Amino acid sequence: MLTPPRTAARVTLFSLVAAVVVAIIAALGHPVYVDPVVDQPKHADAIVVLGGSADDRNSLGLELAEEGYASTLVYSDPYGSASTLTDICTHGSPDFTVECFDPDPGTTRGEGREIRDLARREGWSSIIVVTSTPHISRARYIIDKCWSGDMAFVASTTDRNVFEWAWEYVYQSAGYARAVFEDC
Repeated sequence: MLTPPRTAARVTLFSLVAAVVVAIIAALGHPVYVDPVVDQPKHADAIVVLGGSADDRNSLGLELAEEGYASTLVYSDPYGSASTLTDICTHGSPDFTVECFDPDPGTTRGEGREIRDLARREGWSSIIVVTSTPHISRARYIIDKCWSGDMAFVASTTDRNVFEWAWEYVYQSAGYARAVFEDC
């Protein structure tokens, strides 16, 4: 059975509008999620590795500490699932101080609060924050609400397919929307 011309035109118009909307969202999100402002690591009081997805952020934080960027390395493990942290959180390192925490709440906001509290207690004035590329902009926004010290944001890398990037756009956008209405 043939589709009546009016219905076919509506479907075509709807498809075209949907494609344009997706293209606009992708273009607007690109500088925020795909290509955010990242900083070069520089000497700091501490390196703070935010918890989250399975990428190389934990090893990148360790690498920066081993290269001497800071004398303290701090890991957040809000989900308690980073088995790679068990050894270093338990045994530490002979070359630098290691601290590990479970943020409350288990979100970037909780991590920002912990950073604020650690900075006050330890007298930090600067930190390097390590997180995933799509999380950089939102982490910067949230942590800046909690602490006004000098921060350099460094992105870890991981390959993502188109569906994972679509998920990141949705997830990070929802996190931004929530963060707009929250203080630290």
